Amino acid sequence: MQQIINFIIRNKSFLLFLLLFSLGVFFTIQSHSYHKSKFINSANFLSGGIYNSLNGFTSYFSLKSQNEMLSEENKRLKAIVYNSGRDQDSTYIDTASYGENYQFSTAKIIRNSYSASANILLINKGRHDSINEDFGVITSKGIVGIINNVSNNYATVISVLNTTSKISAQLQKTNHFGTLTWDGNSTAYAQLTDIPKIAPLKTGDTIVTSGRSSIFPKGIPVGTVANFNLGEAENYYTINLKLFNDMTNLEHIQIIENKNSPEINTLLNE
Repeated sequence: MQQIINFIIRNKSFLLFLLLFSLGVFFTIQSHSYHKSKFINSANFLSGGIYNSLNGFTSYFSLKSQNEMLSEENKRLKAIVYNSGRDQDSTYIDTASYGENYQFSTAKIIRNSYSASANILLINKGRHDSINEDFGVITSKGIVGIINNVSNNYATVISVLNTTSKISAQLQKTNHFGTLTWDGNSTAYAQLTDIPKIAPLKTGDTIVTSGRSSIFPKGIPVGTVANFNLGEAENYYTINLKLFNDMTNLEHIQIIENKNSPEINTLLNE
């Protein structure tokens, strides 16, 4: 406190000048509309720039994980361009490889459920965006679920973390397929049942969609084999697989429409 008092005493002339100058500027602005408007415009410009910079700073950190994901995708795309013909990373989906039968559109998850037994996601696209029931939902890493209800602007998705979900999936290295389900326990794992005993199977094998439905094309990544065991009849394996997607941390997704789905479903119903 004594140092502050000493500083004021030593610089009393300069501080008095600053006080009188500030008062002069204040009264000048208050008494002249032109000066007042200039001051307000300058203040707004300054504060606006500060808030804009702060918002950009905050947005950068909130999108850090998304930037990292985009960076990884760009690297993989370059690998595809410069290494055509080689087997691609099973945790990345090249949507261009599925031809003209499938149309892809993007959306954003605005509500995610993963702690219940029948988990549902809400996305920001609906009928006005040409989204309909039974469209597949994926990310750049793998499968997410299937659209089951649609309104004009929104849609709900049955997550793979839903005990009622049943999706056809298979071993990537063979055509042995089964049914992808969820036992309601861990959010990181799902189960693949009805894989025949004769299937060559080992820990770390990749599981993908089988293409045996009109929803998902063949080859969409699902996860890797964590462990497996034979059922009671000892004829079929039940596989516990680790999902490629972190289902608790989803935002940007892709929606798959099979353009041939109406024709296929009509034929099957007949």
